[in-house]
Amino acid sequence: MKSWVSKAINTINADYQRSADTHLIKLEQIAFQGIDIYLKDESTHPTGSLKHRLARSLFLYALCNGKIVEGTTVVEASSGSTAVSEAYFAKMIGVPFVAVMPKSTAQSKIALIERYGGQCHFVDCPTQMHCEATKVAKELNGYFMDQFLYAERATDWRGNNNIAESIFEQMKAEPHPVPHTVVMSAGTGGTSATIGRYIRYKGLSSKLVVVDPEFSVFFDSFKNRDHTLTATRGSRIEGIGRPKVEASFQHDVIDDMIAVPDAASIATMHWLNSTMGIKAGPSTGTNLWGALSIAERMKQQGETGSIVTLMCDSGERYGDTYYNAQWVLNNIGCTSVFTDKLESIES
Repeated sequence: MKSWVSKAINTINADYQRSADTHLIKLEQIAFQGIDIYLKDESTHPTGSLKHRLARSLFLYALCNGKIVEGTTVVEASSGSTAVSEAYFAKMIGVPFVAVMPKSTAQSKIALIERYGGQCHFVDCPTQMHCEATKVAKELNGYFMDQFLYAERATDWRGNNNIAESIFEQMKAEPHPVPHTVVMSAGTGGTSATIGRYIRYKGLSSKLVVVDPEFSVFFDSFKNRDHTLTATRGSRIEGIGRPKVEASFQHDVIDDMIAVPDAASIATMHWLNSTMGIKAGPSTGTNLWGALSIAERMKQQGETGSIVTLMCDSGERYGDTYYNAQWVLNNIGCTSVFTDKLESIES
């Protein structure tokens, strides 16, 4: 058993050694004098999203804790990107994988999970995912990976080339090398926890601002310091926002939060594609709207500096949803008021 686990860990680490770091893109077309905005492009990972980092950490955490052995079926509750990445690693080490997800998940993500050999188990509503994943794992005598519980503890927040260390290393030669603010949306809360802890560990002056979409409880939970909040439906921005306060969401490492209208997220996603040729997913629109809001605030206060945010995944996964005008109108509503505001800040 130990020899199989050792081989599995070595296989995952070898894959990591073959992977280059992701790009940090300076958005030159955004006109804020003395304020630079950067986009950390996580879509270039082998599985196409930021969740590749999380999935690798979760598998190593589970293997080292004796939770996954040869033949263990791994089960995850995920609306898409985490499941895609976990299916990739499950196939790599040769264990079965089942993703529990809403029926509304983008077909392109479902196809990717199945391409990596994973199975998709559907529920009607995102609020049902956790309980159903627990049930499926018990029935299969498998292991529930539970990204929402383990995300913040599976990653080494002190360094080891995590997302935070990567950002600050890549910023070293820039005009404002220590970002004024890092902007991040929250799904599990694991990435924001890693960034916030790293900033404090290194004694940096950067602020961490977390952006939150509609129908998510994170924003109200942060403002009211209430960990018990729940909602009756899930977020419309796939991959971020949650109907309950997840264990990995760490209030105390966040400096501030911004609630972002879903129409603003979609408008920003399309604006990024049309003005800069960067086709990103909807959570990137949420992130960038938050970054632009902070830049506007800095401008009004006469501040200069840099802002870094993340491109969580590529827009290629959302051709039948967020890049479909009729789907957006039916599911999100009109985005024109936010598009008009975005056009006013182009250089």
